Amino acid sequence: MTSITNHMPTAELQALDAAHHMHPFTTNDELSAKGARIITRAKGVYLTDSEGNEILDGMAGLWCVNIGYGRPEMAEVASRQMMELPFYNTFFMTSHVPAIALASELAKLAPEGLNHVFFAGSGSEANDTNLRMVRTYWAEKGQPQRSHVISRKNAYHGSSMGSGSLGGMTYMHEQGGLPIPGIHHINQPDWWAEGGDMTPEDFGLARAQELEAKILELGADNVAAFIAEPVQGAGGVIVAPDTYWPEIQRIVDKYGILLIADEVICGFGRTGNWFGSTTVGIRPHIMTIAKGLSSGYQPIGGSIVCDEVAEVINACEFNHGYTYSGHPVAAAVALENLRILQEENVLDHVRNVSGPALRAGLEKLADHPLVGGVNIKGLMASLPLTPHKATRAKFAGQTGTAGFMCRERCFANNLVMRHVGDRMIISPPLVITPEEIDVFMSRAKTALDETYAALKDGDLLKPADQHDAPSPLG
Repeated sequence: MTSITNHMPTAELQALDAAHHMHPFTTNDELSAKGARIITRAKGVYLTDSEGNEILDGMAGLWCVNIGYGRPEMAEVASRQMMELPFYNTFFMTSHVPAIALASELAKLAPEGLNHVFFAGSGSEANDTNLRMVRTYWAEKGQPQRSHVISRKNAYHGSSMGSGSLGGMTYMHEQGGLPIPGIHHINQPDWWAEGGDMTPEDFGLARAQELEAKILELGADNVAAFIAEPVQGAGGVIVAPDTYWPEIQRIVDKYGILLIADEVICGFGRTGNWFGSTTVGIRPHIMTIAKGLSSGYQPIGGSIVCDEVAEVINACEFNHGYTYSGHPVAAAVALENLRILQEENVLDHVRNVSGPALRAGLEKLADHPLVGGVNIKGLMASLPLTPHKATRAKFAGQTGTAGFMCRERCFANNLVMRHVGDRMIISPPLVITPEEIDVFMSRAKTALDETYAALKDGDLLKPADQHDAPSPLG
């Protein structure tokens, strides 16, 4: 049995990684040639790599480490639960204390009427659950034809066959026969990139009304549900115009369509409320949860289900589930995470301290010649990069070139800031302080300056022909 402790030389770790470890969403041959970045430890909002660099994590791992790294309470709870009950399943009319306690606590925190939880191991698994659940719900009500689910282009709902189909990222659909039948996608409410000359208000209404058009096209009696993130995260932190969500709610109410809010990124304080659904003012029938549920300390996800849907599902044998549904260690750790969020008033910190500080810092960065504006909701934000601010122009070159260059300059300056196309994405731990946000801004400005200089030197600051842009009405 090989045991790797901190720490072997970086080159040896990279060689072992390249020889045996297949990374997600990666061209592994390219990574092997370059060498993976090896993270060895973390504390608070900082990561340390195998070379000893301290890196400010502006992405909270993968949108998830809400309480920050290195909380000893989480390790103590996991250790205690492993000694008491390391595993048991929740099949065969059996339950255990951590799953019971976590489901009860989630019902207290969720919006009114959402009182039931089906556990999974990840957001992808939970969205697969949701797909089967809404189709089973309608079949049990004598309407099996209501199997179609509507989602949005550029949405992210996971990467399994079901959840990857629900998502609207075409590059994912190009592999493995996605989307599966019965999944449909309407345009996203991305005013900055697709709004053209429309006002945000008119654009938001127009994009919401595409849902009604798709329902009528499919036939209202054939549509099971609409799924959407309150704020599109992996798609680029796309904050819909204020007119969008009220119109979506009106439409699902009018046609009796189930509404699934994917809260995997938005949930547990990221937008300043327990759930993004509260922030944008919608009433979902099902909420998908994961990531911030345990702050990433243990893999866990789930679906919080309304009384109306649960009543129907509970009356039949729902032939669905996972070995690790409600895993006792993961559930115990998630409970401790929720305790920390509540007792340390982390949501108040997001609303009154870290959120306003992040907004103020990013609005200063918006003066940078490369930055086209700021999209922000709570403690998730994006900076669209552009060669021409006034027209919100895209770059003439390959999409993502500027964003990738900026991401690399961020890493070189000990900052994690992800890129989605030519948008820079920010989602730090919720506990980040104003002083740490100042460090973030200083490093981000340096990275933007270096990216701008490199784009200029490479003659890459040319805007695309705006006549090639898509119509804002799709």
